Order: sequence, then C-alpha cells, then structure tokens
Amino acid sequence: MPPSWSLHPQLAEDTFEVGDLPLSRVLIIKDSNYPWLLLVPRRAGASDLIDLDEKEQAQLTTETHRVSRALREITRPDKLNIAALGNVVAQLHVHIIARRMSDVAWPRPVWGVAPPRPYDPAEAARFAQALRETIGIV
Repeated sequence: MPPSWSLHPQLAEDTFEVGDLPLSRVLIIKDSNYPWLLLVPRRAGASDLIDLDEKEQAQLTTETHRVSRALREITRPDKLNIAALGNVVAQLHVHIIARRMSDVAWPRPVWGVAPPRPYDPAEAARFAQALRETIGIV
C-alpha cells in the first residue's frame, strides 16, 4: 500500500483551505498583502514536479491554469506570479500570486518584503467562497 498523503504542518499553519481538485488541494496563504494561493498535489513524497508521472503533471498544469484564471477573474491583478520553489517546505506546492503595482513588494518577489497581514475572518471567508464558486469546487 502506498504511503498516505498529508499536508505539511508549515503549509497547514500558513493557510486557509479552499477545497480539493482532482489532484491538488487549493489553499489561501494567510497574508492579505497579496491574494496568494497554493496548489498542493496530494501525492505522498512529491517534492518536485518530476516526482509526478506525466498524467499527474498534465493534471497539475490544468489545475494551475484553472485556479490562475479564477484568481485573475476575482482580483483583476496587474500580473500573476506562478512558481514551484520549495526551498523552505519541500512538499511540492505551486504558488499563484496576484500582484498589483501598488502592492508592498512590487516589483520584487513577495517573500520577506513585508510582514504577513492577517485577513479579516469575514474577508477570508468571502475570498474562499468566491474562489470555490469560480473554480467550481463543491
């Protein structure tokens, strides 16, 4: 029996859950400085894209496209940043960040520029629900 998947504790601490797509869990980073999502493929031991088979890689690409389009529709950013880095948390995850020229980090990367700004709980709930509706997560 293959090992079971679980969300890395650091990712669990840093995010709110939106829901699951066929391959990935969709999460919101707890930093309202930027509309910032993560896609985490539910595959035990995956730390790099090449740890997924070709079908799973294609599915992750499809899900990244779907979630990115939803984030763009909801937030109308100046630019979307999409990256899979994993230098701090090795569990494979894809960052999708809606950037504005007016955000605190523009034009630099978002990491380490400003302290995370907590979401108002009602704002976080509205954002998560808008994502579920736009992405089509039930």
